[in-house]
Amino acid sequence: MDTTTDHITDPSEQAIALFLQENDMDKLTDVLVNALAEAFRIMDDDTVSERLH
Repeated sequence: MDTTTDHITDPSEQAIALFLQENDMDKLTDVLVNALAEAFRIMDDDTVSERLH
């Protein structure tokens, strides 16, 4: 994965449209993978807190 997209945490619809317009699928893939990883991290955090209660 490209490390230049690590700072992107919330891709907007406008940013995704720009990636599609420029046909830059590598950067778009990096952004989407980072967003998915963040979603899994949040879900994992929720699971851990539920087990503690």
